[in-house]
Amino acid sequence: MDTESLKTNVTSGKHWLRLVYMLLFAVLLYVAGLVMGVVIVLQFLFALLTGSPNGNLRQFGESLALYIYRVLEFLTYSRDDKPFPFSDWPDATVPSSSTAPSSTAPRRKTRPRAAAASSNDKSAPNKEDQNNTGDDHPRN
Repeated sequence: MDTESLKTNVTSGKHWLRLVYMLLFAVLLYVAGLVMGVVIVLQFLFALLTGSPNGNLRQFGESLALYIYRVLEFLTYSRDDKPFPFSDWPDATVPSSSTAPSSTAPRRKTRPRAAAASSNDKSAPNKEDQNNTGDDHPRN
């Protein structure tokens, strides 16, 4: 890189303006993290007291998580468009039932990366796969 292009980059207003936006979004990210902590505690208390999570809190938590993700994308130069309040708030879609999981696909136990990397024969199921019943609790 020659000194002329370096001088042009350093004196360019767009980089310094982005720094101002980055500082603003760093503060918003901190506040969003605090709000997410409050949502987590409230959701736990709600589930503890009523037996099921609150659908509105779940939807807000999901949209807040999407907002945090978009802020991080902007801060890491993964995207150039600025998140809320310079664009729309991210819309989270949550199932209508307050007790339904966010995904209908069953979760499967996976092996740790080290074990998966050391296993060369992918066609033969291992003992863990044969004993996997789909849930984490022993049967009575």
